[in-house]
Order: sequence, then C-alpha cells, then structure tokens
Amino acid sequence: MYTIFNTNTNSNCKYRFILLALFCIFQTAGQSIYQNPKNTIEERVNDLLSKMTLEEKLSQMVNNSPAVERLNIPAYNWWNETLHGVARSPYNVTSYPQAIAMAASWNPASLKTMAEYCAVEGRAIYNDSKKKGKTGIYLGLTYWSPNINIFRDPRWGRGQETYGEDPYLTGNLGSAFVKGLQGNDPVYLNASACAKHFAVHSGPEWSRSTYNAEVSKHDLWDTYLPAFRDLIVDAKVSGVMCAYNQFEGKPCCGNDILMQDILRKQWNFTGYVTSDCGGIGMFWKTHKTHTDKETAASDAVLNGTDCECSSDPTYKALKSAIDKGLLTQESIDNSVRRLLTIRFRLGMFDPDEIVPLGKIDISALESPAHKAHALKMAQESLVLLKNENNLLPLSKKIKKIALVGPNADEKSVMLANYYGYPSHVSTILEGIQSKVGDRLIFEQGLTLVDNKVFKSSYNPKEFCSGKQDGFDASYFQNTKFQGDPQVKRLDKKVDFKWGDGHTIDNKIIIREMSVRWSTDYTPLKSQQVTFSLMGDDHAMLYIDDNKVIDTDLKNSYYTLKAEKGKKYKIVIEYVQFNDNAEVKFDIGIIETLSPEELASRVKDADVIVFAGGISAQLEGESMPVSVDGFKGGDRTHINLPVLQTKTMQALKATGKPIVFINMSGSAMGFQWEAANLPVILQGWYAGQAGGQAIADVLFGDYNPAGRLPVTFYKNVNDLPDFENYSMENRTYRYYKGEPLYSFGYGLSYTHFVYSDLKTPVSVRKGENLAISVQVKNDGEMDGDEVVELYVSHKDAGLKVPIRSLKGFERIHLKRGESKIINFNLNPGDLSIINDEGNTLQPLGSVEISIGGSQPSVAAIKSGAAMSKLVAVTQ
Repeated sequence: MYTIFNTNTNSNCKYRFILLALFCIFQTAGQSIYQNPKNTIEERVNDLLSKMTLEEKLSQMVNNSPAVERLNIPAYNWWNETLHGVARSPYNVTSYPQAIAMAASWNPASLKTMAEYCAVEGRAIYNDSKKKGKTGIYLGLTYWSPNINIFRDPRWGRGQETYGEDPYLTGNLGSAFVKGLQGNDPVYLNASACAKHFAVHSGPEWSRSTYNAEVSKHDLWDTYLPAFRDLIVDAKVSGVMCAYNQFEGKPCCGNDILMQDILRKQWNFTGYVTSDCGGIGMFWKTHKTHTDKETAASDAVLNGTDCECSSDPTYKALKSAIDKGLLTQESIDNSVRRLLTIRFRLGMFDPDEIVPLGKIDISALESPAHKAHALKMAQESLVLLKNENNLLPLSKKIKKIALVGPNADEKSVMLANYYGYPSHVSTILEGIQSKVGDRLIFEQGLTLVDNKVFKSSYNPKEFCSGKQDGFDASYFQNTKFQGDPQVKRLDKKVDFKWGDGHTIDNKIIIREMSVRWSTDYTPLKSQQVTFSLMGDDHAMLYIDDNKVIDTDLKNSYYTLKAEKGKKYKIVIEYVQFNDNAEVKFDIGIIETLSPEELASRVKDADVIVFAGGISAQLEGESMPVSVDGFKGGDRTHINLPVLQTKTMQALKATGKPIVFINMSGSAMGFQWEAANLPVILQGWYAGQAGGQAIADVLFGDYNPAGRLPVTFYKNVNDLPDFENYSMENRTYRYYKGEPLYSFGYGLSYTHFVYSDLKTPVSVRKGENLAISVQVKNDGEMDGDEVVELYVSHKDAGLKVPIRSLKGFERIHLKRGESKIINFNLNPGDLSIINDEGNTLQPLGSVEISIGGSQPSVAAIKSGAAMSKLVAVTQ
C-alpha cells in the first residue's frame, strides 16, 4: 500500500474514488452528514459544528484537544514539528540538514522532495500511533513548519530555522516546502503546513515576550511580508502561527492589522491560526496590553487566533468572556469551523482506505530513498568560501591527515534544533575515516569555548546497584519525584535519548517526567576522576548525598580524588518538561592542552582539518546560555570563540595547510581565518549524513555548489541595534559596507562562464520581461551552478534595495557542457514598494544582472556574471 498511496497519479486517484464509492454504498446508511465522505467538507463541518455544545467547541480551541466521545471526535494534539525532518517523536526518523542549510542549496525541488518524505514519515507515525490508541503531542499531522521569518540580523539564535535574509528566496523555498508537505490531492492534505511566525519577528529571544516591533510601511511590505504572501496566497498553506512580540503596540496574535486586515481580508486566508506556545498568556502577563485572561482570550479570538498552544491555556477563560459579553458564540463557531476543516482535510474522520497515505506504516521510516535524499541535501548545502591554490579537493592517497576541533566527532551539531532521532548520524571524523582509514590522526583538543576536553574511561564494573552492575532506576510521571515510581528497573548505564511521547515500559510517557538513578561507585584504583553529566532540561548529580552538579542543557563536570576500594554513593536526578529528553552520565578525565601543545601533536600531518564553529547548544530558542558572545540563545557578536582562533593560529604556525570547516546556523565574522587560512568550508548543521557529505566535498566525490542565503559580515559594529527592526544597512539588499562573504556567494571546483545575455532594450510597463543567458562549464569537473538573477532600479527616485534577487535556478553541467537558461520576469518582479507600502512599477532604467553570485566588477571581468540595462517605458 505504500507505493499505491505515495504518489498522486491518475490511476491512484481512480483507485481511491472506486474505494470511496464502495464505502459510500455499503457503509454510510444512517450516518450523520459529517460522517459521510460523499458530502463536501464544508457540509460535514457545518453539520458537526451544529451538534456541538459551547463547552465542546471551546475544548477544541487548545492544542491538546480532548475527545468528544458522543460525536466520535477523537482526542488530538495540534502541536507537531517537521522543520527538517519529523521532530521529537518516539520513532527513528530521517533527519535532513537544518533549514538554513537547505536554503544554502538554492534548490526548491530538493526541498519539496524533502517535505514529501516528511509527510510520508509523519503519516506513518500518525497511523501507527492511532492503531495503538496514542494521541499525544508530536504524533499528529499539523506541523508548525516552516519558519519563514526574515533572518535580518546574524545575532538571532533562531535564524538557523529560516531560509535566510532574502524575501524572494524565502518565499520560493517556503512554497516548495508547503506544496511538498501538503500534496496536491483535491480533497485531502497529506499533512498540514504552518507558516510562522506572523509577522515581523526575528529576535531577540530574550525580550520576545515584551518588545514591540516597529517598522516602516516600506519595510513591512518590502521585506517582512512578501514570503508570507507567497505561502498564503499562492502556495495555499493551511496554517499560520502568530508571533510572540507586539507589532505597532498590539501583540501579534491579537493584532487587527496583521490578523484581520492583511491575513483575512487582503489575502483571503481561510485556514487556521495557532498562537505560538504561551503567546496568549503574554498579553496580560508580560506585554501588559490586556488586564486579565478574559480580555486577552477574547481579543485573540476576535482577531482570528483559533487555537491556543499552552499547557495552561488562557482560553480557559473564554466561557467567562462570553458571559461578560466580550465576544459571541459566533466568533467561537468561526474558529472551531476552521479547526474542524483542517481535521477533515487530513482525513481524520474517514477510513484509511480512501485517504492518501492512509495505509502507510512505519516501514516507510528511514527508507533508503529518504536517507539518500538526506545525503543529497547535505552535499547541496555545503558552501565553499575559500580554496586558495586549489588545495581542495584533497587526494585520497594523502599520506597523513589530521582532524582536530570541537565539532570533529560531534553528532549533536549535525542535528541542530527541532530535530528527530535518526538511527545513525555520521560525524566528520567518521566521514574522513571512510576515505583515508588509519592515515587519519584525530585529536579533539578543545571544546567550543574552552580547552577542557572530557575523555571517557567508564568501567561498568565500578558501578554496582545491589547485586548487579548498573543503576537502580525509579521513573515518575511528574517533575518532582512525587509518590511511588510508576517504573522501577535496573539500567545498565545512564545514557538515553528519548523523543517526546516515547514510553518507558509502556507505563511512563516522556513528557513532564523525572527519573532517579542510584548506584555505588567503587574505584578499582586511586586516582583523580571527573564525572560528566548532561541533561536536556535539568540534571543533578549527588555524591554521598552532596549535590555536586546542577545543570541545564549542557555538559557539566565534577572532579573527585577517588580512593581505591572506597564505596561512593551516586545519585543522578533528571527532570524533563517537554520536547526531546536527553541525559548522559559518564566518568573519565579532563585533558587540557594549550593551542601549541595540540599543534605539536598533529604537526607531522600533510594537511590539518579544523572542525569548529558553534552549535545549537549555544544558539537557538530562548536558551539559558551565558557564555561570552551568547545571550539567551542569541549572540552578542559574531566572532568565533577566541580559543578556536588561537588554536588555528598555532596550527598555521606548523607550516601545514589548514582546512577550516565552520559549523553554524548563522553568519560568522571570522576575519583572521578568511585572511590567513587557505580553505574555508561552511558546513552548517548538515543533518544525519553531514559527516559523509563534508568528506565527499573534501575529497572531490562531490563538487560543492552551495550559496550563502545570508550575508557574512566582518563584525556587527556596522549593523543597527539588534532590537531595531529597520532594514537600513541590513542584509545584502540594504547593507552599504563591505561584507566578509556576500549573500549568494559560493565556490566550485570547476569554472562557469556566462555569455550571450539577451534582453530587449526596453519593456513596457505592465508587460513581462523575457531574459536568457548561456552558461558553460569551462572547467575540469562536472558540477552544479546556481544561476542568480538580480534586479536593480537605477533611477526610481524612492528608497529601493541596492539590488534584489528575482530569479534563480540550480543546474548541473558536465565538463564542457553549455545550457541556455531562461527567465521571465513579471511586472511584480520589476516593481518596488513606496513609502506608503504600496506596490508600483517605476519608469526608467532597470539593471538586470545574472551570474553565479551577486554582480561585481571582478565577476563580470572573469565571465562569471553579466549585466544589462533595460528601459521601462509607458
């Protein structure tokens, strides 16, 4: 059945219509209108709505919606995520590169395929969970992805979740995601996508519950809204999530300008809107724009927020708000109607046989095609920023290669945030080893921010609980270790990664739970040992009843002078509130090397690869991080951690060539590295196949062609304040300075030449502009090229971008092959936004530039880009 329902061919449609007809004949006698699939969804929704009480309707307006058994409405949790693969579920799934990395591929087709595969895996999880009677969080079909906010400032920690700084690129990639995830069936959705966060939202994380985003009408319609319009009006996304912050003095989820005028009236959006989680409570708790729960809840509903995501919903006050006359039942009906419509479109009230993907089972998870696509997308995402003297690709016959750095053997850096658990994650170490075997020297040498490297020496024979090696484990279905544990068992080791909703012995659900592990540690020799504890949420370590570690999110260490034969009581406590659950206990030593000592260990290598950068442990959503350069998940500057630069300086002093692989979800200002190292490869957070993909590029098994979806600035000194939402001097469209690496930039192992750019001398206002150019692979290797088209208005007489991306296509050319690339710009592509936020097409000269990057004098001289002026006439 997987192959039957995995496509939308005519034969499959006929097959489903036959099933539907048979079902209607034999199964629908005596059913209500809403239970009969032969009726339209609108008829079915209205019928069901008419049968519901007010209390039943209100119960459906929160993310964790209970069942209405008398009407056969199953319980449903609206909250699910598939940013770059199905996230946080209790199943092993395929994990693709982080969103910003997929954007670097500049390949909507690849992203659409990825989303199609996510819909398949999501359906498999939903179908399997439904059979088992599970309806919890991260098991549903309403995915709160993609994040199409504009990555306007490199300091925003959640920028990694976006498709970059450009509205046109973001709109194209986001639309591909929506179409892939939702499918094109005329009745049913494969899954529901959700465009977030609407609107004018991109940090800071630390003040998102209080700040008021103020922007000009020009910036609103020129930068912040175009991608949302693409997804809502053109791609027909079925869901929208409103943002935490205020816009022009009103919280976004209760904002009449955004939610009523623009979203519902101008764009005619008919789908559902959910709040960001906890966002409605912020109306009266932190924004202080509303006096109480009733006014907050009613204002959100009146402005079209249909579903509140919260563990303590403000929407509990809706009945009281109705009683006080703050809103009517008609407003409630409007919201519940939209919510029910989505559930009917997802086939939740119909037999599996007539629903696309309705029979998919978990054998579809991590299928060979899905895993192959994860590798393909990782390869496509990699951006070669520098390759002095063509050092890359490296020879596989290299005598000795050294790999050092904090991200060299780190799996978590590949998964980024909002991730699911694949069965296997390839690291850079594993990838390079697959190419050169034992000719590789590996020395981690440092962590992301210091040189204290933990090396495990865990011996299970030193840990004994009672008569057996291991830990006595007590699992509680609460976060306070209260009452009797629901599960008691022996765990051989404390090293777990659980998806939200996973169960422990079918008794404990991984959500708002706690675990206590107890054992005795008896060292086999006297020595100084270090205990390591990592807990994603909250973890504590006690030794002889003394708390020695109390940590959130990151690894913490405690060193003990252990005596041979002495028994130490060890207790580990872990508390998990939501999302994925991760906890790991280990014992070993801390090795501390100076940069010079590390360099001396690898100085005999022919090439030294440094895998550094940062990770989602430092940048992300509202995180308790207090490391230099980072604040609450955001960044205070964009420099590499100082120790990494000092280490690469010491490595360079060996005289050996250095290959720098930067892992990050945001732009980095590595000025010293750009000036002094021969090779820089931007690795992003590349997903489960990231290590293999990076090794493929290093050794020439894949020719890189990724392009930056963001500007890499030298530093943040030239940028406006982070909380200033003006686009003045931000992104390539308005930045007046000299970037370190520009938006759209990326190198290849081959060379492409542009010629024969054809455009008319003039075009009449309101007409399309046809453009063509010839691209030739003039180098020595087959490879991909990203053809980028920019429009620049030379004499508009108004504030306009320096240039704007208005077309792109990723193509593959064999060595010596040529291809004609055609673009057809419509009047909208040739238009600008005036100070009042209105669209107009000015007369005068328009510069059309095409190349493998933004136009420059050097690019044009080398044949890597071309430009022409076209006159727009009346």
